[in-house]
Amino acid sequence: MDSMTESVVRDRSLAPRGRLKMDWARQHMPVLNRIREEFLEEQPLAGQRVAISLHLEAKTACLAELLRDAGAQVAITGSNPLSTKDDVAAALAESGVTVFAKYDPAPEEYKQHLMMTLETRPDLIIDDGGDLVGILHAERPDLLKQVKGGCEETTTGILRLRSLEKEGKLKFPMIAVNDAFSKFLFDNRYGTGQSVWDGINKATNLVVAGKSVVVIGYGWCGRGVAMRAQGLGARVVVTEVDPIKATEAHMDGFTVMPMSEAARVGDIFVTVTGNKKVISGEHFPLMKDGAILANAGHFDVEIDKLSLEEQAVDKRIVRQDITEYVMEDGRRIHLLCDGRLVNLVAGDGHPAEIMDMTFALQTLSLIYTLENHQKIGPRVLDVPYHIDEQVARYKLESLGIRIDDMTRDQEKYLSSWKV
Repeated sequence: MDSMTESVVRDRSLAPRGRLKMDWARQHMPVLNRIREEFLEEQPLAGQRVAISLHLEAKTACLAELLRDAGAQVAITGSNPLSTKDDVAAALAESGVTVFAKYDPAPEEYKQHLMMTLETRPDLIIDDGGDLVGILHAERPDLLKQVKGGCEETTTGILRLRSLEKEGKLKFPMIAVNDAFSKFLFDNRYGTGQSVWDGINKATNLVVAGKSVVVIGYGWCGRGVAMRAQGLGARVVVTEVDPIKATEAHMDGFTVMPMSEAARVGDIFVTVTGNKKVISGEHFPLMKDGAILANAGHFDVEIDKLSLEEQAVDKRIVRQDITEYVMEDGRRIHLLCDGRLVNLVAGDGHPAEIMDMTFALQTLSLIYTLENHQKIGPRVLDVPYHIDEQVARYKLESLGIRIDDMTRDQEKYLSSWKV
């Protein structure tokens, strides 16, 4: 990366405020801090160029600085137009990381920032939603040869990667960080569960207790959203297309029904599927006056905004991050954050202690890719279990928790077919 490459941020004078946020996050990320201590000496990324597309906020900035401290030249952009924090972007740009990101850029500017990040000619990639990898393969194949591999953060991105792999078009290895135990069990469940309700509560300032909450999708993120809604006193309804997940939701104590029925009873709807139009034009006429719609999936396609616009006779901004759509019969439907990620647009994203584990996985998986990319080849692979286990052990140690180890006799027993 040319050391003269200029960052593109909204306002560099915001850097001190962003640095305070980053310092606070770092205090609560002991696993990353431990890895930093090791990598400052070892410099495992010396001479490597890393391109990152993630939600650009304080915890992500801590990851970027860790990779810088490990010897890499780092360029970063946002993975969502509304999740970039301008003060954090400014602080990061002052720290030796190249930043191409602003809050709420025009669509063409957002795309330009992705392109500029790739034009730093990265050796390694950390992606969120598959935008960097997608652009590389579709629009900038001239940059593919230098890329050794990378990591993907989300379910949506992994679906896109597996499609590339299935078509035989994927050109380098990508590790599916989202599928690691230390990611989905904690980040997807506890991180999403808490941060989604942080965002909804901040945006609406309304009580959750006593309301009917419809959770659309019961994957690990949906489990977390439903669990936290129940803890806040809501009556929780789950909609699903997967019979196994629907059965699990029922066994977990939630009411399960199709969306055509849930649309009639919900006060708050949260989409967590990764798919499009899971709340569609047929559902809006069934909803109560005052219904609140929020999305916790990656892209803003889960709620059919076009149909909502077409059915409404009027709309207005009634509160920051809330658009009120007035229907022909006078009912009002409220869309949060323009259908984008409610936990990052209206809130601050997942708690630092949660992202500590996820970003430790990203870091260690990136090193693994660098060291093994020729052997791995162009495919999507899971996080190696020893990395998953290492992150969990570091986390337990940071909490002062000790666990047992198996005896040799026990290990021998479990590895033998004999009783």
